[in-house]
Amino acid sequence: MELAARYACTGPRYTSYPTAPQFRADFPLQQYLSWQDRDGDHKRAPLSLYVHLPFCNDICYYCACNKIVTREKGVAGRYLKYLGREISRQSEIVGKQRPITQMHWGGGTPTYLDTAEITELMHMLASHFRLLDKGYREYSIEIDPRTVEKATIALLKGVGFNRISLGIQDFDPLVQKSVNRIQPFPEVAELVDCIRGHSFRSLSFDLIYGLPHQDRYTMEDTLRKTIALRPDRIASYNYAHLPERFSSQRAIDRLSLPEPQEKLLLQQIISHTLQDAGYLHIGMDHYVLPDDELAIAQGEGRLQRNFQGYSRHMADDLLGLGVSAISQIGDFYLQNERDLEAYYQLIDTGELPANRGCKVNSEDRLRRHIIMSLISDLKLDLFECNRQFGIDFSDRFRAELAQLQPMVEDGLLECTQQEIRVTRRGRPFLRNICMPFDAYLDDHQGDQPPPSFSATL
Repeated sequence: MELAARYACTGPRYTSYPTAPQFRADFPLQQYLSWQDRDGDHKRAPLSLYVHLPFCNDICYYCACNKIVTREKGVAGRYLKYLGREISRQSEIVGKQRPITQMHWGGGTPTYLDTAEITELMHMLASHFRLLDKGYREYSIEIDPRTVEKATIALLKGVGFNRISLGIQDFDPLVQKSVNRIQPFPEVAELVDCIRGHSFRSLSFDLIYGLPHQDRYTMEDTLRKTIALRPDRIASYNYAHLPERFSSQRAIDRLSLPEPQEKLLLQQIISHTLQDAGYLHIGMDHYVLPDDELAIAQGEGRLQRNFQGYSRHMADDLLGLGVSAISQIGDFYLQNERDLEAYYQLIDTGELPANRGCKVNSEDRLRRHIIMSLISDLKLDLFECNRQFGIDFSDRFRAELAQLQPMVEDGLLECTQQEIRVTRRGRPFLRNICMPFDAYLDDHQGDQPPPSFSATL
């Protein structure tokens, strides 16, 4: 546990590089639109879609997502009208014929939409983009087990989804009560049976460690129940307690949260228990069954990390739709307005609702390659990096390698002339390992205050 004390700090989660705090209001939007106006391979290449649906019926205290808690009738219908206008505009810009190899609906709670609204949204997307019915596609949706009926599961399969992600977080009743998310295990088990009965290609669970009142005994019980349901994938996230940024987290008693040493112990219990149960540890925080496509993708170097976590690399570009959604297209990152009414106002002007972003430069591309290789492949091939970017890595990153040396001595890394490799002991410290290569951590210039990152442990 000395390592937990030594490396406990705050830092980015590296779902992108540059990370979101580097997005600026004065990003080159017109340059992006001019690039999109030109014909080229980028108008025909595969594309991933992310659709943000922000509404929830109830607040979960731990949540750091951009959400709107409401039961007011008609809010989803109004949102779909504006989202439809954005979908139409975006399809004209990025190209209507690009095959959509991956799609993800997140939130909020996507199943806040009723069956008619789910059907309407999928029809809007199919009318403006080239959705696929191929078996290799990955069309996924996040589900809150408390808010979905069996008939909705059948509908989701019927409209084209082949992957489902369930927000489990924890099965312990006290932990659930402390974060205002009561979902008894028998109800989740019944829902899992329903999903299995409709032959979805993959079922994922989201778990969170570091929640109030969690300890090794509650975590071991949650893992036993999780393993009994045998999801294909498990994402295990470190709870980020940032009450100054997310007001709902102020309802959580800080004294009930595990300390960094305890959180590291919980992470180790999760890792050992799931691997003993036959799961493979993928990247930083995912566990999958051995025949899962993510395991194959990691072995082939085709694993990627983006705003939805880890996935197969099936498209270079990601288009985000809806309030607060982030796009990564070509050399550009663009983020939509986070405030719902401001999002509506931008769409009413006929413009894109993006109000922040950045353009990636050559230095960003180099450092992104390093960080994403380490956080996805758990290694960096130095010869390939030198060849691809025309550099001498040992000379160019002499200072960064010096910062890694204590991690080498602690057994978190192995560094040779050929590669940097993360050890099994170093897995929980992946964010710390990537941070020396982040050129922006000490640069808070621009229109944003210094970012409040989450704890790495």
